[in-house]
Amino acid sequence: MTGPQKFRATCYTLEGLNSFATVIYFNYLYFFFRHTFGFDNKHNLALAAGIGVVYTFCSWQSGRLAARYGYFTALKLGFGLMAAGLLVGAQLHTAAGVIATACVVNAGTCLIWPTIEAMVSEGAVAADAVGLYNITWAATNAVAYFIGGTLIEQWGYRSLFYVPLGLMLLQLGIVFWLQTLPAPHDRPAPAGPPAAGEARSAPDRTLFKQMGWLANPFAYIAINTLLAVMPGLAAKFQLSPMLAGFTCSLWCFVRLGMFVFLWLWPGWHYRFRWLATAFGLLVASFTTILTAPSLPLLLAAQIVFGGAIGLIYYSSLFYSMDASDTKSEHGGIHEAAIGLGNCLGPGLGAVSLQYLPQHPNSGAMAVSVLLLCGFGGLFALRHRARLFQK
Repeated sequence: MTGPQKFRATCYTLEGLNSFATVIYFNYLYFFFRHTFGFDNKHNLALAAGIGVVYTFCSWQSGRLAARYGYFTALKLGFGLMAAGLLVGAQLHTAAGVIATACVVNAGTCLIWPTIEAMVSEGAVAADAVGLYNITWAATNAVAYFIGGTLIEQWGYRSLFYVPLGLMLLQLGIVFWLQTLPAPHDRPAPAGPPAAGEARSAPDRTLFKQMGWLANPFAYIAINTLLAVMPGLAAKFQLSPMLAGFTCSLWCFVRLGMFVFLWLWPGWHYRFRWLATAFGLLVASFTTILTAPSLPLLLAAQIVFGGAIGLIYYSSLFYSMDASDTKSEHGGIHEAAIGLGNCLGPGLGAVSLQYLPQHPNSGAMAVSVLLLCGFGGLFALRHRARLFQK
């Protein structure tokens, strides 16, 4: 393996480790707050919204920081902040203190994702780089969600801090080693003619990038609303944290399978009906998951949800990388769009439960309406672009 190949392989290793660590911490943080501080769905949704605000602002600025001061500076600062936040958070016993340190960990995360996205894309064909990137983080994400509840039951809730902390320190060491390897600066050879249906013009590429940036926040509106109320869903079906991890991680594995499919078959590139169908299925499956009266229906809806989420996320990142030269800045915008979704969905759900407490499904319905607005916005954006092209 050559130096540049080692460099890229190490970047994917960092990505996988970071995905595992952040899922263990952030996905099960809501279980921690429910168990330790008595948070219900409303409080967890408000917490998710606050974390989303931090993620939006920090991701947007972090992409710029990486472009200005260098990838390694951004990674060292990011892993350092995450490690410090986890170490301090593990010692605290108040909700306010743990929330404050979660914001620090979140800010560190924002420095890492846009940077790694840019590092694996430099000198590579966008389709190949984005495909491997998505498969890597989705695989460790699914595994972490699957076993996270088991870690809690075996090692206690403080494992949510110490397991990711150990991985952060390991990754910080890897970054210093990675800095000694030659980076792949060569530009890739032309990839040949575009796949059937693939856009050829710059306006079309820009349009699909904008549609991806629109759709992805709504996907994360659904994801983070779902994660925040997962402890409530587990209680509804009388699932322990371990069984909740086993049962409610199904959509993560489906998303991974979708990533593999989209990586191997490029025929979906720049085809509007793929993105629109995924968005419509997202709305239907999200509502079904949160209101499902039975466990089999919950599992079936997760299959549809995972597939829809997979295509929307893949589209956003692929179109961002394929249509840009300033990759870390565009990666930052991609991640900031995720943060926007992280904030809006849980925030609306929390407000609905605050003012309509007599309707337990009011949060789910309010977020579903918001998703429908985004679905309409996708068609409006396409229609507006067609008018300007005439």
